[in-house]
Amino acid sequence: AASRGHWPMVEWLLRFGMENSVETHAVGIEVPKLDDPDLVRLGAAHFLSGCASCHGGPGAPPGTVAQHMLPPPPDLRGRIGRWSDPELFWIVKHGIKYTGMPSWPAQERDDEVWAAVAFLRVLPGLDAARYRTLAWGDVSDEPKDGADVALAGGGAGAIVACARCHGAEGQSPESRLVPRLHGQPAEMLLQALRDFAVGERSSGVMQPVASALTDRAAIEVARYYAGLPPLPSRGVPVEAGRVLETEGDATAEIPACRSCHDRKALPIYPRLAGQSARYLENRLRVMRSATRERTATQQIMMPIARRLTDRQIAELSAHFASLQP
Repeated sequence: AASRGHWPMVEWLLRFGMENSVETHAVGIEVPKLDDPDLVRLGAAHFLSGCASCHGGPGAPPGTVAQHMLPPPPDLRGRIGRWSDPELFWIVKHGIKYTGMPSWPAQERDDEVWAAVAFLRVLPGLDAARYRTLAWGDVSDEPKDGADVALAGGGAGAIVACARCHGAEGQSPESRLVPRLHGQPAEMLLQALRDFAVGERSSGVMQPVASALTDRAAIEVARYYAGLPPLPSRGVPVEAGRVLETEGDATAEIPACRSCHDRKALPIYPRLAGQSARYLENRLRVMRSATRERTATQQIMMPIARRLTDRQIAELSAHFASLQP
């Protein structure tokens, strides 16, 4: 019964087994640089929508229902220091059996898991104001008008706010690991939301948000961002990236990127001019390492991504980031 705890000996055995299992599985996990503001901001936005309802946060106590689970989800601020970075990664990615702690919805997205870990590392030192700034950015949690379908999730509530990660009119995304949606084709945005919702596109951050939207709300989100003026780009052109964009690399069977990603391309494809170089580079690396193509556009793009070298990915990403959308 969840209404009462275990005998002390059983409690000790369960915790002993859990802690030793995590420590064993975490051996050999390589840790990236975690004091990265882009990782921390992305992790904060996900923590608010995916973790805080059970664990709470600075100035926001855990949910009442969650506290009647057995074991109850702990306030993480006092527990983070007990675990190493690899152990935190393993817990966030795989969850803990029979505790209500779920595994990451997209097991292949280690990059997203590390964003959550990066935020957990700074969580103990946050006060309520700083926590809100990281998790919410400039977005209000009080719906005001029709644009709130995109800005605050409409009927699904402000917790699924798109703008917390992707920005709004005149506002860039808080993290450079997040795509700029301003002025993107509505058809592409809507299809992406539908693919995220059913897990056809892998993202443990986006799937819970997209699946909470009704189809009508998803249409309104896509229309809202498609109607926003594109944000100006910042960057320095890269000649090698320009050649790949305009001509491709015939010897490596890499087509010109422009054929699918400029402003005249089919509306099912994203426009890449002005996107963050960090987002583009990470996205190409994720596609290159993916094990299966699930959507029609992935079937086209993933074989191309696998032919790109690390240098070409960096050059392409920097080049597109320098172009004005």
